[in-house]
Amino acid sequence: MIIVTGATGQLGRRIVEHLLARVPAEQVGVSVRDPGHPQARTFADQGVRVRRGDFADAESLAHAFEGASQVLLVSVDKLGEECVKQHRTAIEAAVTAGARRILYTSQMGAGAASHFQACRDHAATEEILRGCGVPFTSLRNGFYAASATRFLDHALATGAIRLPADGPVAWTTHGDLAEATAAVLADEGRFEGPTPPLTASRALTFDDIAALASEVTGREFTRSTAPEAGFRDQLLAQGVPEQYADQLLGIFAAARAGEFATTDPTLAALLDREPVGMREVLGEALREVPGGPSSDG
Repeated sequence: MIIVTGATGQLGRRIVEHLLARVPAEQVGVSVRDPGHPQARTFADQGVRVRRGDFADAESLAHAFEGASQVLLVSVDKLGEECVKQHRTAIEAAVTAGARRILYTSQMGAGAASHFQACRDHAATEEILRGCGVPFTSLRNGFYAASATRFLDHALATGAIRLPADGPVAWTTHGDLAEATAAVLADEGRFEGPTPPLTASRALTFDDIAALASEVTGREFTRSTAPEAGFRDQLLAQGVPEQYADQLLGIFAAARAGEFATTDPTLAALLDREPVGMREVLGEALREVPGGPSSDG
């Protein structure tokens, strides 16, 4: 049985949906924190085994992973020691359950010296996987395109994109990464260890994104550089916890260092098509913006 964790989340849900197009539902299980979640119930109605599993509760994972041939660990939304601790618990549970292979949603740029905390956490998790004694695949996912659109939230009204200095990023959609992950799960052993970067075909800066947003909407979007200290203060004033404000700044530092600039054809090969680009992403995200794509009728 293929077990997918985090199956009610933005990535995990899509992975299961694509997986069900490739393998029978009775061969798929999901591990979710809330089996009563509407998405979990939908999967159960389709014949998927649904069990409670929490990375902070090893006993729950033992039950959720029972009978696993492969376990896909979707990384948790934590930082630092707590993140790595929960990943270790999940890896140990997968090993104990007898899984033949453990897969993990890592990120391009994963490394102990990364400027971005999440990439350091991914690197630490990959080290645990290397020592766990079970074959593993670490999916080096491109940076989520949805993050780029969230950075535009405050620019929608004015057209002014004011962010810290950045660098090129190979923004990649959840949907494409989920489809590719399902393909890897259905073809067990296709990758040993870390995959090549799973990215869209272009790496873009926010200058590039501003230009694309202008083209897509017919409105002018401008890009200017915000001092990091001021940007951090703005985040804190909006109620963003200090740890997460620092993480957001780390994204820009890592981008400036070129950590997310690599593009690679592996994702396109897994999809058997070109990955969705930022023009399409922006066309969808900015659809309701006055003057945007939907205003043409």
